[in-house]
Amino acid sequence: MSLIVNLYYTGKPGAAQAFVKEMEASGCAERIRQEAGNERYDYFQPLNDPDTILLIDQWADQASLDRHHASPMMQELADLREKYDLHMRVERMVPANDAPGDEKFLRK
Repeated sequence: MSLIVNLYYTGKPGAAQAFVKEMEASGCAERIRQEAGNERYDYFQPLNDPDTILLIDQWADQASLDRHHASPMMQELADLREKYDLHMRVERMVPANDAPGDEKFLRK
């Protein structure tokens, strides 16, 4: 069963966007995408909140996410969050196809 983690990064004006630019330019985001068990690692910006960036981070299972959290890359992420003085809010979800009964509400 996949696990989706939505992370909302918020900071001073322009800070979250600068964080994402550095994550991509440094190759850190791509290295995370290449980790075993990573199924999605994509950034988005809410239309009504220019100082927040949403990261949709999807993993094959909890064990994959745990390996990611134990990797040296987490220190790199923490350093960048500190550099840009970002704060986070987190939501955990499961995909609709993993939630029996939800199919009847989806239009395909």
